[in-house]
Amino acid sequence: MGFFPDFISVLKKRELVFIESRKEADEVYSFLFEKADDLTWKAGQYGLFSIAHKSVKNATRPFSLASAPAENVVRITTVVREQPSEFKQALLELNPGMKVKMSGPLGAFNLQDSSPSLLVAGGIGITPFRSIVKQIEAEGNKDGRQIQLLYMDSGKSYVFRDELDRAADGAWLRVAYLDKRDDLRQELDQFAGLHGNSGSYLIAGSKSFVKSIAGDLKDKGIAKGQIKKDSFFGY
Repeated sequence: MGFFPDFISVLKKRELVFIESRKEADEVYSFLFEKADDLTWKAGQYGLFSIAHKSVKNATRPFSLASAPAENVVRITTVVREQPSEFKQALLELNPGMKVKMSGPLGAFNLQDSSPSLLVAGGIGITPFRSIVKQIEAEGNKDGRQIQLLYMDSGKSYVFRDELDRAADGAWLRVAYLDKRDDLRQELDQFAGLHGNSGSYLIAGSKSFVKSIAGDLKDKGIAKGQIKKDSFFGY
């Protein structure tokens, strides 16, 4: 049942008009696009973005939607190295008014109930969680959901920290900024020990990071069905 709507979303392509790019941190950029009137998504989902203004090898790539639906803008945020890929170079060359194509939204990486939720971000894996936090802020935390965000970044860049700190002024969100894996494991132990399988666990980051954290949670007795994973692939 879940596959069919996603398949329809892949077939539906929209043109998005580029607004601007923003440098969020060293080697981290956001790209903002106008939101089409008929486009909506669940916070945490992703889209397939295609370069349209030049010929690029592998011209379609997946990106988490870092913006919340309530923000009325489409935002993707990604790492752009000193020698970027052909695709990311094309993103950097976008000028206001130029267009990209987007298919989607896709994926089930989102909060689905009001259970206590642990969000675990590794580096740029923070992007879907920004969307989730901003959407709860916009709607109000009507279900009284309690969320803990563990943000692991060995480089201590902590993209979106100001926004996350403002959201954490509300009693529903606690954010821990971590740069050591041992500290992250202690936080996992604490949450899993308190909530066990009554909690929801969402992990986003590199493939190795997601696999490692999911393994740690399973070792603590957390059921596979309670864990959602969003693995990012560098390109």
